[in-house]
This record gives sequence, structure tokens and C-alpha cells, in this order.
Amino acid sequence: MKDFDTYIFDLDGTLLYTLDDLTASVNHAMRQCGYAEHTVSEVRMMVGNGIRKLIERAVPEGTGYDDEEKAYEAFMAHYLEHDLDTTCPYPGITAMLGELKRRGKKLAVVSNKYCEATERLCRTFFADSISVAIGESPRIRKKPAPDTVMEAMARLGADKKSAVYVGDSEVDIATARNCGIPCISVLWGFRDEDFLKAYGGTCFISRPEEILTGCGCQGTPAPGSCSSPTRE
Repeated sequence: MKDFDTYIFDLDGTLLYTLDDLTASVNHAMRQCGYAEHTVSEVRMMVGNGIRKLIERAVPEGTGYDDEEKAYEAFMAHYLEHDLDTTCPYPGITAMLGELKRRGKKLAVVSNKYCEATERLCRTFFADSISVAIGESPRIRKKPAPDTVMEAMARLGADKKSAVYVGDSEVDIATARNCGIPCISVLWGFRDEDFLKAYGGTCFISRPEEILTGCGCQGTPAPGSCSSPTRE
């Protein structure tokens, strides 16, 4: 694997396990609005495109704008209070980020999670390693548009020729492609390898330390065949 100078990470499903808290807040909103609740597996496939898209996918088909907005507001109120109930870094993430920082790498987080939560979670868990954290906001187009990643690189003073994006979803693959940089897809997150391959994924890792030691990707990602780990 090429030794990049800049590593830009997705947050949910890549650095942090957030699925249980997201599911709890989705189901709180569904109960408030009288809609059917969802399993963790169902919510797993709804995330990745921001909270509004998550709620749009969670409410019944044909739900009107006003009712969808009520569900969104109920989700946001609950999640702001409960986004740290079970959320935590995946095993090995903190050590991997610390080692990249020790090696002098430039590190950032770019997420479709709304900006306030993205910044707060990064301060809580990664204050020693992540210097730039950008989330969804009205002022800039979210992923898979390249804008937030390009903004992160600008803040870091980074050259995209030596940058890589690390994520767990098809949105991340498309984002990296739109930025003209390689993408490393992690297999401990919210999508599996077959799904990611169908969306153009070509470089896969199954443990965070493989970012440090390599997994067969040479510069522009080449096919990999790592298996998904179990969460500790």
C-alpha cells in the first residue's frame, strides 16, 4: 500500500461504531410519529447520505413533507442527547490514528453526519489525532460531492496527489472518485465486501493496522480479499 501523506476518514462505520445509537434515535422518532420501528440491520443500510436521507428512508413510503419533518426533528432531539450512549471507536482505531499522527501524517474526518455531531464526536474520541473535522452543513455540498473533502485538504494544506480517502460505504467510494483520489474501503463497517465491489470498491482492509502495514493496494487501489472481522 502506498504511504500517503494525507488520510481523510469517514466517521460512522469507519472510525466509530454508531449504529446502535442511530437505530435507537430512528426508532424513537418512529414511535413519536406512530410509524413502524426498524431493526439494526435495516438502519445499517439506510445510513451514509446524511440524517435527512436517513429519515426519508425510515418513514413509510408516501409520507408527506410535514410529517417527515416531525420525524426528523424527533430524531435530532433524541440523538443530540444519546449519541454517546453506546458509540465508541472500533478496536484498533485509536492506536492507528495515533501512529499516523506520530509519523507526521495529515489527518481529517469528513462525514455526512451533521456538523455539530461530527465535531463533538471527534473532540470526544480523537482530539489528539484529528485536527480537521467537517460534517454536513448548508454551506457546502455533502458527499459524494467532492466539496467537503477538498475543503478538508485545503485546511490541512494537503496535496491531493498524496491523499487517500478511507471509508466503509458506496458513498465513500464515489466521493473519492469525484475527488480524484484513491479509496480504501474498510470491512468492519456498515457494508460488506461484495456490496462495495458492486459499487466500484477495489482496495479493502479488515483491520485498522493494515493502513499502517499495507494490504496489497499499490497507489491506485488494486483488488484485495480481506475478510470482515468480528467487533470486539
